[in-house]
Amino acid sequence: MTKKVRKAVLPVAGLGTRILPAAKATPKNLLNVFDRPILSYIVEEARAAGIEHLIFIVGRGQTAIEDYFDSNPELEDQLEAKGKADILADVRKDLPRPGEMSFVRQMAPLGLGHAVWCARDLIGDEPFAVMLPDMLMAADPPALAQAVAAHDKVGGNIIVVEPAPEGEAHKYGIVALEGRDGRLNRMTGMVEKPAPGTEPSNLFISGRYVLQPKIFDKLADQQRGAGGEIQLTDAMARLMAEQPFHALEYEGTTFDCGDPVGLLRANIAFALRHPSLSGAARRAAEELLQGR
Repeated sequence: MTKKVRKAVLPVAGLGTRILPAAKATPKNLLNVFDRPILSYIVEEARAAGIEHLIFIVGRGQTAIEDYFDSNPELEDQLEAKGKADILADVRKDLPRPGEMSFVRQMAPLGLGHAVWCARDLIGDEPFAVMLPDMLMAADPPALAQAVAAHDKVGGNIIVVEPAPEGEAHKYGIVALEGRDGRLNRMTGMVEKPAPGTEPSNLFISGRYVLQPKIFDKLADQQRGAGGEIQLTDAMARLMAEQPFHALEYEGTTFDCGDPVGLLRANIAFALRHPSLSGAARRAAEELLQGR
């Protein structure tokens, strides 16, 4: 019987070098996308997928992330006293249930694989999700919910993928498939930034995973790879020799919020889909484009 995916690891310790100086004093995953921080959307996605325990891998100087997910009695009391019930509800929406969130310090920036490995004792012996908060996904159902549903169907390890922009597959981690029939296919390998023209497919790994706990055994002795860091893809490639991996081509749109233009695109896209402010956001964008 396939175990339920109950836990998710969120590696948030990165410095956000691609969007400096914006991320100099504010952790990059607390930067706003329209009306709320990036992490607010990620937590909402996780909860919609049935995740019960969120494990944040944080770095030095990122206590603001833990503070964001804590109550602020002074602020909440003021909002309540002023009758601002709608704003108060928004402020409280992201607050965790008791025991829902854990924060683990990654003592050195040794890569994504090392960040995931830091969560091993909290994950234990069960499948878990990994969510890269840089990658904000607009999808219905949410991207992680699609991945969890795929795991419920075939078990093993699930890697969410999507087509790379035309002619740019060589810039990404690309999956190799046993065959291509529908959106869920068995994987035979992964290639990090293949030489142009040698790509085994046009599908790149886009930031959501469901992994089996055996990955921790591989990460424990994983040698450093690209950039001198412990790479999650290297450990997954080793695990693939022992366990099945499937690539899920999810239905939705990904925004790379670790890139200035990607963050801008996310702001525009989520503003235009906001339930109450989309009309005003569209008018503002049109006025700017018309030079008004």
